[in-house]
Amino acid sequence: MTAPLLSLQGLTKAYPGVIANNNVSFDIGEGEVHALLGENGAGKSTLVKMIYGLVKPDSGTMLLRGQPFTPAEPRAARADGIAMVFQHFSLFDALNVAENIALGMENPPAMNDLAARIREVSENYGLPLDPFRTVGDLSAGERQRVEIIRCLLQDPKLLIMDEPTSVLTPQEVEILFETLQKLRSEGTSILYISHKLEEIRTLCDHATILRLGENVGECTPAETSAREMAELMVGSTLQTPERSGREFGEVALDISGLSVPSPSEFGTALKNLHLVVRKGEVLGVGGVAGNGQDELLGVLSGEILTAADAVKKDGQPVGRMGPTARRKLGLLTAPEERLGHAAAPDMSLTENALLTGSVREGLESNGFLKWGLTQNFAERIIEAFDVRTPGPDNAARSLSGGNLQKFVIGREVLQDPDVLVVNQPTWGVDAAAAASIRQAILDLAAKGAAIVCISQDLDELMEISDSFAALNEGRLSAPRETTGLTVEEIGLMMGGAHGMEVAHV
Repeated sequence: MTAPLLSLQGLTKAYPGVIANNNVSFDIGEGEVHALLGENGAGKSTLVKMIYGLVKPDSGTMLLRGQPFTPAEPRAARADGIAMVFQHFSLFDALNVAENIALGMENPPAMNDLAARIREVSENYGLPLDPFRTVGDLSAGERQRVEIIRCLLQDPKLLIMDEPTSVLTPQEVEILFETLQKLRSEGTSILYISHKLEEIRTLCDHATILRLGENVGECTPAETSAREMAELMVGSTLQTPERSGREFGEVALDISGLSVPSPSEFGTALKNLHLVVRKGEVLGVGGVAGNGQDELLGVLSGEILTAADAVKKDGQPVGRMGPTARRKLGLLTAPEERLGHAAAPDMSLTENALLTGSVREGLESNGFLKWGLTQNFAERIIEAFDVRTPGPDNAARSLSGGNLQKFVIGREVLQDPDVLVVNQPTWGVDAAAAASIRQAILDLAAKGAAIVCISQDLDELMEISDSFAALNEGRLSAPRETTGLTVEEIGLMMGGAHGMEVAHV
């Protein structure tokens, strides 16, 4: 074990109704890649916020190279060499790379000098960036490069990374890991948070496991299986999703010759899409972020209207119907952005249950809300999907990202849809919760629902999908059975190196 760069001693932080961290202690060595593992709601986010100066601990101490470390704000943490790449990017689409980076600097140099520095640092670390490209035109992987380079320009002693590979292709993950290995070799320490446990085993020297806000153990990832780490996180045996044999029924969802522009200036237009999904079938749609996933979900949800017969549900044209009318027919969706799109941040879980469940759950009558039924529906979601929250009256924004994700998916699944379209169903969710969500999707398909699962997690798609198609620049490849499909073939499909004359399943 190297000498500690950062030592956490008895850190405790409580909020009304919950203890986020309770007497957490561990060390991060100089030049060490240290994993922080735990279920959603285990206290990881609160802990790194204390290190980064966003949250003040109630008790406990931190030592940075043996000296007391008490950052009052992120600016103070950055001044002491702590940098953080957040899970959600904080970039302005309309500004270029250099302008975005300058906004995060205390005293930015002249723009041409900064641009030269960005080129130098980005190429030195294998993450080349054009400082004058507009951020809105960048892929998700390139946007993450902007965030990382912004941190590296600070010459950090400790780099905190929160779910850094959630929007990256396998090739981009390899490049990122090479960069992190170079940083480690230069003496930079890295605190790495991820639910992708095989990545942890590949990259990290040590791991600390949090459960219900407490440090419950440490392990050496290279000597511990992904399953063992997952079971340390949850404190019990991990259940693997089981796919029961099932026959496919009639066509439930049919998209034919669909072309629509993106409502966003920086979005991706959909081009001549054809898609057929049958009852009982799970179709996985893969692709690098920003290739039309949001637009596809918008078309299927009714947020983007099309020609009436461009989208059909059980043979009925629904392209001109809005979301409420489609829900009434049994076509339900769960978008990727959980806070702000799938859920209203300041509304309670009960109110959020009402937002999409009012029609199918009969939660209103003649303009009056059935509040008791609505609260009961919210409680059923919380119980069935193990949503960690004090109760249904809590605001959506009070939940951890993973727990809100469980609520959003559970809200749609419990309505027994005929067709369910989900975008990134297990994004930012721990291994046990991801297995539970995937099992719920498989169980829904076993009951005869048609499922479209849009995801950047290829392991997830291969685990639950019967067929696979890839989105690339708004075009959809011909779906193929997942059985026998290789990673190389999937990579080619995602990269657009396939015949784009797509066919029906």
